[in-house]
Amino acid sequence: MSAQTGDAADGLGRDDVPGLLVAVVAVELVGSAPAVVTASDVATWYPTLAAPPLTPPSWVFGPVWTVLFAAIGTAAYLVYRDRAHSWRSRALGLFGAQMAFNVAWSFAFFGAQSPALGLVVILVLDVLVVATVVAFRRVDRRAAVLLVPYLAWVLFATYLTAGFWYLN
Repeated sequence: MSAQTGDAADGLGRDDVPGLLVAVVAVELVGSAPAVVTASDVATWYPTLAAPPLTPPSWVFGPVWTVLFAAIGTAAYLVYRDRAHSWRSRALGLFGAQMAFNVAWSFAFFGAQSPALGLVVILVLDVLVVATVVAFRRVDRRAAVLLVPYLAWVLFATYLTAGFWYLN
């Protein structure tokens, strides 16, 4: 395949645009859905909590997650399109599991108003994101690199969640 149509050995091409858009939009929708459901808890309960040091202002989270979800969707697409790779199914399975725990964190922390439950969920998420990065690396190095900022943010979120649990 030429660089214009795209294959695992080259960059993304025109033929990749529909699949890439579907992947990014799907991840954005799945990732942002809990924010819509838990918005009232974020607005009413969250401000009553004692916050750990380095807690960003609430307005930071939306833009950060939007950028991260775009990178996550792109990474997933890069792995998805390599249909011949023996690690593809495992990598995508781990991807699905970590996305499920990503979504579950919002429901645990905000929906259940439980920093303790949020901490349990995010500790599992940490392990799953690391495993996903490793599995994605086996399929497409670029996909793994795209997940590194997400991993860093989730580790920071783990610190924040532990801080909220400890302080409240």
